[in-house]
Amino acid sequence: MLNIGLKDLIEAGVHFGHQTRRWNPKMRPYIYAEKDGIHIINLEKTLPLLETACMFLGDVVRGGGKILFVGTKKQAQEIVKQVAQDTGQYYVNARWLGGTLTNFQTIRKSIQRLEKLERLINEGLINSYGKKEQSSLRREYNRLLKYFEGIRTMDKLPDVLFVIDVKKERIAVAEAQRLKIPIVAICDTNADPDLINYPIPANDDAIRSLKLILGTVEQVIMQARAEYEARGYRKLSKDEEPAESPAFQQPQKESKESETTTSSETQSVTA
Repeated sequence: MLNIGLKDLIEAGVHFGHQTRRWNPKMRPYIYAEKDGIHIINLEKTLPLLETACMFLGDVVRGGGKILFVGTKKQAQEIVKQVAQDTGQYYVNARWLGGTLTNFQTIRKSIQRLEKLERLINEGLINSYGKKEQSSLRREYNRLLKYFEGIRTMDKLPDVLFVIDVKKERIAVAEAQRLKIPIVAICDTNADPDLINYPIPANDDAIRSLKLILGTVEQVIMQARAEYEARGYRKLSKDEEPAESPAFQQPQKESKESETTTSSETQSVTA
């Protein structure tokens, strides 16, 4: 059971959706009413779906899996970073570079370049270059750090993608679908929940809403991680797997967003 209730969701403004003209009809089952041109999310649907998503995330982490949090819009950036860092997970909170998942080997090369530049700076070897070249290398380092800081230790694809704002992160969603990586997402009234394995109907714009939902997720992950560490970082055996783990929900359709990305987008970051 979660440590929050309907009152907490209401106080955080989780129930406020988008303007009615911006809605996605597929969110109809999760909408309670319309008020002053705004859709109101049915929190009696939100709470059990949040609990189901948290159970799934807890099982993943308890079994030694990793989560990649994705939230690149301004109000989500710091929250996503903090939760991921606190729980030992990965995050992307700047622009999602196409191919981050589907062209992962190219991304890894960019991360290796980041680490090389960091050593160059930290060991003072950069001082052997001319001032103009030093400036260029430092700019390159800062660009790479901006985009890859949250995934620099990610040496393989994540086990789960956690998305804030399905529409904005449509490329990330498409890539995860292509690779059959489960997706948990906060779905506002303009989202397509059919793309998501574990949708959480909620306000994805208000900081208080994001803090409440991600704070709840963080507590679950921290507990699951503690259990994983208590086993000596050993993955669960089949006999130890939870008997009531939430069933995996296959998305009803795949996103039509182009998943394939040339390496030019990634390379442009280092240019």
